[in-house]
Amino acid sequence: MHNISSHNSKKIAVLIVAAGRGRRAGEGVPKQYRKIGGEMVLSKTINCFEGFAPIVVAINADDQELFDKAANGLAASIIGGTSRTASVKAGLEALASHKPGLVLIHDGARPFLSAQVIENVIAALAIHQAAVPALPIVDAVKTLDGDAVNRDELRRVQTPQGFHFEEIFAAYQGLPSDAAFADDIEVARAAGLSVGFCAGDEDNIKLTYEQDFKRMETMISVTGSGYDVHQICTGKSLFLCGVEIDAGFSLKGHSDADVGLHALTDAILGAICAGDIGDHFPPSDSKWKGASSDQFLKFAADLVSDKGGIIDHVDVTLICERPKVKPHRKAMRQVIAGILGLPLARVSVKATTTEGLGFTGREEGIAAQASASIRLPDAR
Repeated sequence: MHNISSHNSKKIAVLIVAAGRGRRAGEGVPKQYRKIGGEMVLSKTINCFEGFAPIVVAINADDQELFDKAANGLAASIIGGTSRTASVKAGLEALASHKPGLVLIHDGARPFLSAQVIENVIAALAIHQAAVPALPIVDAVKTLDGDAVNRDELRRVQTPQGFHFEEIFAAYQGLPSDAAFADDIEVARAAGLSVGFCAGDEDNIKLTYEQDFKRMETMISVTGSGYDVHQICTGKSLFLCGVEIDAGFSLKGHSDADVGLHALTDAILGAICAGDIGDHFPPSDSKWKGASSDQFLKFAADLVSDKGGIIDHVDVTLICERPKVKPHRKAMRQVIAGILGLPLARVSVKATTTEGLGFTGREEGIAAQASASIRLPDAR
């Protein structure tokens, strides 16, 4: 699949709730301003919504200086209330003048949100007035008396929770001043709005307790590199980093010969010591003839997830005289971000030439090299 997903045509605003004190996470600075991997939690959360506007964050009045450092000009702040419900209401009121069609309401302490979950919520809003990402419960569930509970009827809900703006704004305006709801879906249901569930993500955790931070801190950083080459052949178009380009020629390969995605797939596989692309998708297997390379990259990403890892950043360099990459670079980044569930800010695509030297300079082929930065649980 090479088509990049597109957002709903309605204007989409983002409201991030970050006014709490987070005392269950331990003493010191509020959890949304603590650092993981050298970056504030709230900074990571805001970056998950790159490309959306406006982004408003409900904060505590005492945290303005911390917020300014975390946001780095990418979001605006408003002062939240004494409860989550009050903070959301204040945030919606601040967004009203922007007249968004949809709004995504997200917890500031969920910094590992994927682009795919955002897309899932937006897609669900095409059918429902409210949408919530959710996960099934896999453990047996009991009451405190030991009675069994049917887990098939229960879901673990996450954020962002999405809404048609006017409907959720009206629902909050109708609440008494002392109202306190656990989340925004409760408010939507109380107002009679239709609620749809969509797929959540196990990585989209909410940092709540001290051990949540310790678990993140006991992960190790690993890096993988990949390199691939494909020969230029006759044809009309080629695929580079998931984007089809009318270049007047093609690339020769058993699959779609997407040299960029192949190099990136190898980089991810290398980081987790899982061999190379040929081990998993051998060109001798007719099953992969003409196959779209996005499934190779998704396979590698799933292996990382299976190991409990998190992909932090990827970088691809295309080496060619033609085609010109710059006009297609943003689309390439969007494709990769969508496949890997990364914010756009953590996907780099660039290009260079060899100044007419070598096989790429003679336009006999195109090469690509890639790197992937990944965090894995420390297995020592």
